[in-house]
Amino acid sequence: MRHSIITMAAAALFVAVATARADVSVTVDHNDVEASKPSFTFKRVPPPSKTDAASKAKFAIVDGERDEAGGDLEKLNDGKLPTEQDEPHENFFFDAGTDGGRIGVDLGRAIEIKQINTYSWHPDTRGPQVYKVYAADGSEPGFNSSPKAGYDPTKSGFKRIAAVDTRPKPGEPAGGGQYGVSIADSAGGAIGKYRYLLFEASSTEDADDYGNTFFSEIDVIDAAAPTTSSSATTQPIFITGKYATIEVTNAPELQEWAQSKLLPVCDEWYPIIVKMLPSEGYTAPEHFTIQFRNNMNRGIPAATGAGQISCNIAWFKRNLEGEARGAIVHEMVHVVQQYGLARRNNPQATRNPGWMVEGVADYIRWFKYEPQTHGAEIRNAANAKFDASYRVTANFLNWVTDKYDKDLVAKMNAAMRQGKYSDELWKQYTGKTAEELAAEWKESLPGGGGAAAATTAPSPRS
Repeated sequence: MRHSIITMAAAALFVAVATARADVSVTVDHNDVEASKPSFTFKRVPPPSKTDAASKAKFAIVDGERDEAGGDLEKLNDGKLPTEQDEPHENFFFDAGTDGGRIGVDLGRAIEIKQINTYSWHPDTRGPQVYKVYAADGSEPGFNSSPKAGYDPTKSGFKRIAAVDTRPKPGEPAGGGQYGVSIADSAGGAIGKYRYLLFEASSTEDADDYGNTFFSEIDVIDAAAPTTSSSATTQPIFITGKYATIEVTNAPELQEWAQSKLLPVCDEWYPIIVKMLPSEGYTAPEHFTIQFRNNMNRGIPAATGAGQISCNIAWFKRNLEGEARGAIVHEMVHVVQQYGLARRNNPQATRNPGWMVEGVADYIRWFKYEPQTHGAEIRNAANAKFDASYRVTANFLNWVTDKYDKDLVAKMNAAMRQGKYSDELWKQYTGKTAEELAAEWKESLPGGGGAAAATTAPSPRS
């Protein structure tokens, strides 16, 4: 695992920096694809803030078009971060096939700016950041807060603060991963007193239409704001076992449960899951992390990305005596699956159907880890669909495995990890199509003529 840290004085990664003032410095940290975590933790660049000056600022697209596959501008200052490395709707980026655009920020009043910090995350060329940032207090005669592309911002009252380019040099490894950029006064003071900022973002490459950076957050730090924050002053709480490290810094009340109840499950079941889901030439991650977070969307109990399981504190506190440990088993399956490897190595690899990805995870959870709970029993055969995902698909997989091929899940897993999933595999492994199998399965369900099997209540998503 490589963790790259780049400052203006370092040369491990190419960073082009031009500043309007000699005392402005730019620090860039890079976590490669494997080192990137949803916590956005860097060696030198501070983690994203929820309470910085930009959190209440007005963001506007000055020039260019938002890519409709991504999130709105609010993603840049809502304090909510992506939980996975390729999560378009949790990032803002300009439209495909364009060379970026301009974003204006109105802080509401002029403040002494201590830092301007930008964050991005993507497994490929949309990870690096290429932009210029300008600032103004708005007092210049004829000031224009929204200069369009092609018009020099310095002629409408702005000063150029810095230009940043974090792309690797030609011949160096691809620049995918997580980036944190911090623009600050080199002496620790303020960059200047400004109300308006203008970001001029550029595409990172022109080999295809997909070079606009996935920007996850933009922070503006007020020099007059308190210098300490919860992330800086709270003592981190980590619990480490054979395969997992559990962080409960934001939920110390869960420490005892995580130590006595959750960690033993991880130590016992992670190697079991690895053994259940093998494939040729594949080695599962030796270690993974579990982080309890208080900034996840209300409807998401847990999510997994880049070898880290993120857990919604509020949901887990409500379910400690119920589904909490099973939810982690589901997510551990996602740690092992690593289905994104195929598309990273081969863009033409087949996309796996989401219902199978989640169905495999819930199959292992409900039929291997906790079959005694009967959590995947189907109560209404009339509405059961084999591709309904989660518990319902888990029930279908269990039925096919019992009746036709005990190694079906392992075989399907191997195909999906290699980017070779297809509907034809069902007939190859069982002699029948998925639809034919589904018809038989449905007949076997209560109300359909036979034995039991899944409620349609959702499990944690990946």
